[in-house]
Amino acid sequence: MNFQTTSRDEPEINLIPFIDILLVVLIFLMLTTTYSKYTELQVNLPTADAESSRDKPREVIVSISSDGRYAIDRQVLTETGVEALTRALSSAKPSEGDVVIVISADAAATHQSVINVMDAARRANLVQITFATQQSSSGPAARTRP
Repeated sequence: MNFQTTSRDEPEINLIPFIDILLVVLIFLMLTTTYSKYTELQVNLPTADAESSRDKPREVIVSISSDGRYAIDRQVLTETGVEALTRALSSAKPSEGDVVIVISADAAATHQSVINVMDAARRANLVQITFATQQSSSGPAARTRP
């Protein structure tokens, strides 16, 4: 009979893979950080908790103010109809390559103003559309329970 006690090794937490993952996430966040772009119209962007995940090669920025005025690539439009938006978007797009329409609408802008831009983009054969938002100041960790 063998009455020797076997010594068990305590489990050990290996922190090296955890640190590797954190460094990769940090590098990813540093590379995907976007900087705010200033436009001619004063626009108060709606807030969202998501980050942009890729860089756009060619962007046409359409700004919509709270009173329904439009600006395409910092050029304020005098007309607000869908036909005028279609003409302006057609002239603003480059001749080659993919174009992404970035709609930067004020949080108080009407839904119809945004739909007009989307309809004009469709008529101008611009199918890639995205929306500009800003990070909310109270993220998920800062919310309080009721």
